[in-house]
Amino acid sequence: MSEAVQTSSSFTPRVFSGIQPSGGLTLGNYLGAMKRFVDTQETGVQSIYCMVDLHAITVWQDPENLRRATRELCAGYIASGLDPKKSILFNQSQVPEHTQLAWIFNCVARMGWMQRMTQWKDKAGKNSQNASLGLFAYPALMAADILVYHATHVPVGEDQKQHVELTRDIAAKFNHDYGVDFFPMAEPVIEGAATRVMSLRDGTKKMSKSDPSDASRINLTDDADTIAKKIRKAKTDPEALPSEAKGLEDRAEARNLVNIYAALSEQSVDAVLADVGGKQFSEFKPMLAELAVEKLAPISTEMSRLMQEPAEIDKILADGAERARAIAAPILKETYRIVGMVG
Repeated sequence: MSEAVQTSSSFTPRVFSGIQPSGGLTLGNYLGAMKRFVDTQETGVQSIYCMVDLHAITVWQDPENLRRATRELCAGYIASGLDPKKSILFNQSQVPEHTQLAWIFNCVARMGWMQRMTQWKDKAGKNSQNASLGLFAYPALMAADILVYHATHVPVGEDQKQHVELTRDIAAKFNHDYGVDFFPMAEPVIEGAATRVMSLRDGTKKMSKSDPSDASRINLTDDADTIAKKIRKAKTDPEALPSEAKGLEDRAEARNLVNIYAALSEQSVDAVLADVGGKQFSEFKPMLAELAVEKLAPISTEMSRLMQEPAEIDKILADGAERARAIAAPILKETYRIVGMVG
């Protein structure tokens, strides 16, 4: 990641990413996003991490739950290792430049571009006429989230890659329409052994907080005993673990647990299998449970402490929003000038 950030753009390297505060942070959020954010923070590149509460309300949210989930997400960021002094942490709605730039991008983007978005098709389904306009325009706001900071790199999961590609299309069209080289071509950053963590009950489905079975996921609020119990009960197959990654083909549950172990231990899948190849899951699961508890239990404990101090979280968010606006406001002002707006 650090090498790519240093060499891929003529713009000052800057990282932006965000997570929706819709509650129920899981191991998937940690390995697919938060851990990667912490790794990036340590490279010294300016990093901006957002709780995208405006995106959350593209479907109805209970106001109290949204407030709690926003604080919980901030607590999760910090407990995972993000330092509010090294990175900028804030919730999206406190920086109005996001929505101001999003309107301009609504006027740059094309209906056909939005209609091709896979997530729009999946979420709206056959009931698209009853979906919110916000859900349809979601990618233009995401483009504004990224480009209002001139971010050059965006750590995302595979399911958001198409939206970052659309961000590049919007930036290219804006630059072309106005004869400028103002917005960068942000690059999606998708890497790691477990950027897509699967269900503990079905290795073909993504780990999700919306799954009816709590046993399908590890929540970041789970205590040590619960984490260990869920891993011991995770679905597997009767075969021994292979000695190389090719042997995990067509073994979704085995691949998922090995990927999780690799990501938590910061090893490659091949390195893990070189060590555990030939072992049965009765031997491997206790190893994974011990590792998961070692890595995740301190996060759960710190999240719990922070959630008892909402004023501390709110202060961190307010400070982050002020620092974010210091970057975003001049970029928006210059965008307005380019477009021809007076003021």
